[in-house]
Amino acid sequence: MLADHADLLRQQIDAARAARPDLWPVIEEKLKVVWTCDSNALEGSSLSFGDTLFFLKEGLTVQGKPLKDFLDARNHADAIEFLFDVVAARRDITEDVLKEINALLLSGVKSTPALDDHGRSVQKPAAPGEYKRLPNHVLQPDGTIHHYVEPIHVSAEMAALCRWITDAEGKRHPGVIAAVAHYNMVRIHPFDDGNGRGARILMNLILLKAGFPPAVVKNEDRAAYLDSLRQADAGVFEPFSRFVLSAVVATEESILGDLGA
Repeated sequence: MLADHADLLRQQIDAARAARPDLWPVIEEKLKVVWTCDSNALEGSSLSFGDTLFFLKEGLTVQGKPLKDFLDARNHADAIEFLFDVVAARRDITEDVLKEINALLLSGVKSTPALDDHGRSVQKPAAPGEYKRLPNHVLQPDGTIHHYVEPIHVSAEMAALCRWITDAEGKRHPGVIAAVAHYNMVRIHPFDDGNGRGARILMNLILLKAGFPPAVVKNEDRAAYLDSLRQADAGVFEPFSRFVLSAVVATEESILGDLGA
């Protein structure tokens, strides 16, 4: 099973890390850049791994790339640092934590794209760290409009999600908990923007708290990722759970390679 394989690889990482502690800071830096690059690319960013690394290390942009892509990169990297702080402090996963993450992801963002009730593209003022006040929808490839949870129900649903995450700890594999939490945050779509990135950060917060590395959803796997989410919408959840566990294993294998194990 994928979960058992992920557990075995985690043990191998722990042993290899103990043997090569000098490599771990560089591996963590690489993970942060890869995670930032791919998560933002899923949302349309044009930055490559090299662009992202150069910007985060040197603070310099790359000519010809949109400034918003660099803002999103900085914000995502800051959100990851906050996540590490949450893990180190052993903080519970609460609505306040998820709002802080969204505030970091949308720092400096003035407006967000949206669809009005007639399906027309509009811009609405950004509200970093605040639950949406207006409904948000997304246009599907088949031309239909997918509706998320109505604003009036968001707070109750997010509170229930945070309670479920806490209650599930120790009762299910962390990879499964992470997948369920990710799916439900996307299903709720609690914020005006940053929901996809925020859901992936929530997923990885759960994994990191349990001692696993992040599940980095690669941009080249975007089609499979979205398809598994659509299957979950239809009530078939196993493909998405398998997708997340496969991403965990892929990260673990990459780390072991970098550790020379």
